Amino acid sequence: MSGHTDNSIVIDAPMDLVWEMTNDVESWPRLFTEYARAEIVERLAPDTIRFRLTLHPDEDGNQWSWISDRTVNEAERTTHSKRVETGPFKYMSLFWEYTQEDEGVRLRWVQDYEMKPQAPVSLAAMTERLNTNSRIQMQHIKERVEARAARLSSAG
Repeated sequence: MSGHTDNSIVIDAPMDLVWEMTNDVESWPRLFTEYARAEIVERLAPDTIRFRLTLHPDEDGNQWSWISDRTVNEAERTTHSKRVETGPFKYMSLFWEYTQEDEGVRLRWVQDYEMKPQAPVSLAAMTERLNTNSRIQMQHIKERVEARAARLSSAG
């Protein structure tokens, strides 16, 4: 049985700024609240990187980390990622889509995954966790990008 989440938020900022800030993986610890570190491990192709994300320690002091591959398609304003180190997942793939709307840029995250039988959480619990966390992170990203857009606008 597989899991699926689909979340989006509208960011009131120029498309190029939203794209630039959200695809600068090395800056993700400043853009997301959950990441302690983000590092590029390898450039696999001009549009594809392999990177490691490390979360802040959890309440038990565990610091989770994994490697993913990420391919960006700037012309289509999409990204595709998949975990290489899958952890509790049989697989985990992520699709990001950027769509220009009247109110700003709609940033959409779609996650498809399946849990390993020995995973410490159920599929339902992971789906709830991913939906909750996606909304929190998207709101934080929205605030950070809109604040930068406002600074750039007032400086120009």
